[in-house]
Amino acid sequence: ARRGTLSPLNSLSHTAEPSNKRVKPVAKSNSLTGVLNPVKTPALKRIGQSISRSISFRTEARPLPTAPLRSRTKASSFPRRRNSQCWSDTVESHDLTAKEIKRQEVIYELTQGERQLIEDLSLVKKVYYEPMLKLDIMTESELGQIFGTLDSLIPLHQDLLTRLERLRGSEKTVGEVGPTLMNWFPCLEAYVTYCCNQVGAKALLDQKKHEKRVEHFLRLCQESSFSRKLDLWNFLDLPRSRLVKYPLLLKEIQKCTPPDHPDEDTLPDALELIQSIVAEVNKKTGEAECQFYRRGLSYLEEGQRVPEIQQSRFLYCHGELKNNKGQRLHVFLFELVLVLTRPGDEKDGGHVFNVYRQPLPNALINLEEIPDGEAAGGGTFRGAFTGGNDKVKNCFRVSSRGRAKAHSYSLQANDSFSKQQWITCLRQAIVQSRDRTAHTSQSQFSPHHDPALYHIAELSLSSDTEMADHTSR
Repeated sequence: ARRGTLSPLNSLSHTAEPSNKRVKPVAKSNSLTGVLNPVKTPALKRIGQSISRSISFRTEARPLPTAPLRSRTKASSFPRRRNSQCWSDTVESHDLTAKEIKRQEVIYELTQGERQLIEDLSLVKKVYYEPMLKLDIMTESELGQIFGTLDSLIPLHQDLLTRLERLRGSEKTVGEVGPTLMNWFPCLEAYVTYCCNQVGAKALLDQKKHEKRVEHFLRLCQESSFSRKLDLWNFLDLPRSRLVKYPLLLKEIQKCTPPDHPDEDTLPDALELIQSIVAEVNKKTGEAECQFYRRGLSYLEEGQRVPEIQQSRFLYCHGELKNNKGQRLHVFLFELVLVLTRPGDEKDGGHVFNVYRQPLPNALINLEEIPDGEAAGGGTFRGAFTGGNDKVKNCFRVSSRGRAKAHSYSLQANDSFSKQQWITCLRQAIVQSRDRTAHTSQSQFSPHHDPALYHIAELSLSSDTEMADHTSR
């Protein structure tokens, strides 16, 4: 399943979805610095490398199933970095405490991350966009939809890189970084447009991949050394991945900033600012995703067009489940309603989802978790969930209450993690919808009533054959 795959970019923060990026193993450095230039202070170098790797590990992690653990054969959604280098590789000696070394490593990680992002985005423009346009592999309109406003993000990040490099003194250390980030972070509001476009961009790109010329070109690019074995979408998703890293990096800088440091006053404000920007991008992206999939719904009966579908502003999650006949369904948990569908044909750059049975308003849902190992006897499961065994696994049941015609659906997730994410999202959606209904009833005469918007970002229940980090984001 995907958030919002249990695909809120979406999401963006957690990123909760049920998000689809696993923790990236820390790659060993291929740098020859230590061989070519003997380091005069090996202790300093070791501390710096350890800190840098620790930072990289934490900041590239996103929530995912912890099991089963196995070797990875698919490309990560983060490009494999070039020769890894940490701050201590750039200095021969320095009179710094371990805490200050850590601070310099995080700032250096921030700076290098900007440099690498600029290189990747420039590469995307040069080796993907321009050749496909020149060779007529896609039309200018199609490329515009897929790449969105990516081109405008390059000078934006180049600006931050320039500012950060100016902060680095003659001794290759950075003093005060808070004011620079405070002044630059508002530029990231440009991400609203880019990230909102990603849902439709991904759908169109997936559709175009079925065309021979497109598939052949993208395959050749992925097999080339410059791509580091990543596909086009991995590169297009880099800005979103970078955006959600800023709060994590700032927290790391804040942790190792002494109480008497000038940054002590500005970093909390900078962190609050970037978190609010990420939340806003996340909210807008969730709304765009909701509208995109809502437009893809095809109704078999007029009675299926319940008002809660159009009133919903975001998706908690969506993804594949099986019903009690073993049929594959694509289920959408909107803000106010649960909609079961059967995937149809692609149309206008996106999938069509045929609504299956009657949608269930979240406020009226009864949720029943079916324990693993429950006997499958009786007609409820019809043996479809059991595969000939006597036990069922990863199943739950949803039904409606308070209406003359009751609807009950038994559903099976791909695995226990996916089931738990669905259960969590459903419980959240039910509580939120009932609270919203009660609050609306109590304040229906108030001219100032404005319900708070709640959004879960980028939960992902990706299958082994499909990547998401949504979240998403």
